[in-house]
Amino acid sequence: MNSKQLGNLGEKIAADYLKNKGYKIVEKNYSKKWVGGLQKGEIDIIVKKDKTISFVEVKTLARAYGGNFFPEDKVDFQKQRKLIKLAENWLREKKIPFESKWQIDVIGISIDRDFKKAKIQHFKNVISGI
Repeated sequence: MNSKQLGNLGEKIAADYLKNKGYKIVEKNYSKKWVGGLQKGEIDIIVKKDKTISFVEVKTLARAYGGNFFPEDKVDFQKQRKLIKLAENWLREKKIPFESKWQIDVIGISIDRDFKKAKIQHFKNVISGI
């Protein structure tokens, strides 16, 4: 399985998880090119629950049992800033005031190759809106 296929699998697992938790999926794979078209960003899943919009970054890692690196560790400061800009851009496009309740969540998925199981961790409101 290549990294694109792994990412797609992780996003499917995350979307199913969110639906089962009562979230309504608003959009998947929202992307935007910045001025000049050089830098591109993407929000994996946008959901809504209880009047709060969540912009969800999904990180998936396939590993053998007992690895010490976690997928959510890949959401560094630079990625967080990009997610904030993308979220604000999405809100602006949809004409939703920035004062609305919104947040950025991270879902880390570790797929254990040995046991063919996935472990999901949902980190809510890791970078909050207003």
